[in-house]
Order: sequence, then structure tokens, then C-alpha cells
Amino acid sequence: MHGEYKVPGGKLVVVDLEERDGRIAGFHLAGDFFLEPDDALDDIDAAVNGLPVESDVPTIAAAIRAALPEGAQLLGFTPESVATAIRRALVTAPGWGDFEWEVVHDAPVSPRMNLALDEVLTARVGAGLRKPTLRLWEWNENAVVIGSFQSLRNEVDAEGAAKHGFDVVRRISGGGAMLMAANSIVTYSLYVPASLVAGMTFADSYAFLDDWVLQALRSLGIDAVYQPLNDIAGPHGKIGGAAQKRLANGGVLHHATLSYDMDGQVLTEVLRIGREKLSDKGTVSAAKRVDPLRSQTGLARDAVIQRFIDTFTTLYGATTGHITEEEYAEAEALVTSKFATDAWLQRVP
Repeated sequence: MHGEYKVPGGKLVVVDLEERDGRIAGFHLAGDFFLEPDDALDDIDAAVNGLPVESDVPTIAAAIRAALPEGAQLLGFTPESVATAIRRALVTAPGWGDFEWEVVHDAPVSPRMNLALDEVLTARVGAGLRKPTLRLWEWNENAVVIGSFQSLRNEVDAEGAAKHGFDVVRRISGGGAMLMAANSIVTYSLYVPASLVAGMTFADSYAFLDDWVLQALRSLGIDAVYQPLNDIAGPHGKIGGAAQKRLANGGVLHHATLSYDMDGQVLTEVLRIGREKLSDKGTVSAAKRVDPLRSQTGLARDAVIQRFIDTFTTLYGATTGHITEEEYAEAEALVTSKFATDAWLQRVP
């Protein structure tokens, strides 16, 4: 069995192993990481051999950590990343290169339509009716998009939203609210089969699915890093955040919103960002918490989006695709039956 795991912002971890009588055997670790002392590699191999094949990531990582000599240095990988590669080998998980990818960047649609398309396209990928896809959003109305489980009245200042011309809509994924003002953010969605993240913890899958965008941001001169669980940050603050939704048919939605030119004052007048959340992020101001892409790069929003597309295409061999008429029709019906209804918006009052 063979497994690979690219550590977000780090190195490639490669494992080969066999299963004998319910236990891991013939295990060998390889990769482009750095490890000192040299013979610690043998210690890791020995720690993994003999473990039950049903061992989870924490169990495997603990065994590796316990076997490392005092003062061992692991650069570009961790015991957890080795454990993730092992779990992926045991479930024969595919990698990015095992799929044919499409990139979609179509004409603007309403925020509700964007949300409906997320659900439709995720379901279609899960059902095998669409290739795994990266979609860059465009929209034609201002909106506040709240997470599936957020309280409407606790998260949104209705008067502030009305004053600044923001509609309020609810998405299918969890996480926090985002302000979708014209040309102020960059939002993308990944629609992938669950097999791509098989063997990973939920937290690891976030960083794994956003590693490509970190590479795109670094190519723009931004020293971007991932901050667990779901924040993308630069040297001076948060750039954006991600959220996920996993469907029963095996489709996974992973989408992220990055600030391009956000007005921090409007943000604080429209969203009720609590002091507890701000203190947890190490800041006292929501406006200061955001570090927009425009001020860091000096580039037009379209240029940033094109760099995202170019990076993804280069890494994974993606081709240009489009949303079909059938997919648009299905999404329009879902807007009417779900996303435009008070029942959906008020599901958590």
C-alpha cells in the first residue's frame, strides 16, 4: 500500500506499507522533508510497524513521537502528517493528480444563486455527474452571508445592513458571517469527492484543500499561512476564512472568502462581532483584524483572481469549464424552494 500527504506549507510525506494479520508491516517512510538525527528515520519505521491497521491519526502520531530520540528535529513534517499519510494508504485515498479538474469563472449571479450553485455542484460531484471543480464567485448584489448554524439576530445588525444596502442570506456550511460587497472580496468554492480527503482529520482537510491558495498568495509576495481551524492569514492579520459542508452522497464543499478591499467600519456596523471572538483572535478591533489583498499586492481584483486560476491550473492540470444550463436551472429552483425563504433564513433566529 502506498500513501502520500503534502503538508500544507511544508514537505511531501510518502509511506509504503503492508497489512499482515491486522497489523501494519513492512513500513517505510520517505519524502523531501528534513530529519535529524539521521537514524531517527529507522525509529519512526520501527514505531509504526506492528500497530493495528485500525489505529487512528492520534494513536499513530503518539507512537511515533514516543519513539523519537530526545532532541530530534522534524522540519517540514510532523508525526501527525506521517500518520495522515498512513491512514490515506490504508484507505487507498487518491491525490489531486488522480482527478480531472475544471475551473469555472462565469458571469455574476445573485448571492442566493451562488449559494444554491454550491449545493447543486457539490451534489453533482458527489454523484459523479461533474468533474471536481474550482469555482470563482462573481455576484451582482451586496449581501451578508451567515453560517448555517449562526443566529440571525446575534450576528447581523439589521439596521446597519439596511443602511449600507446589504441583503442577508444563509449558506449550507458552518462557520462565521462574511460581508459580500461589490469588488471587496474574493470567494472560491471547491467541489471534490470525499475520497480526496479520506484518512484526514476534519481539521487537516481544511489546510490540505487550501494549500494551493497559499502558494498563489506567496507568488504575489504575501507570506500567507494557515491558522487552524480555518483562517488564512498574513503577517498583519487575517486575510480570509474557509468553511466546509459534506453531503451524504460523498460530495464535499470547501469554500473560502478572502478580503480584497474591505471597509472595516462598515463591517463593524453590519456584523455584531462579539468581544469574545475578537479577544480569541488576539485583537480588539474587527477593522484591524482584516488584512486586505489590495493593500498588500497593489493589484486589481481581477489580477488576483487570475493568479488563483493560473496557480490551480498549473498545479493540477485543470481545464476551463462552465456551469451548464441544467445546473443553473436546478440552482434557480433551489433558490425558490430554500435560499429565498424565511424558513431557511430564520432556521436559527
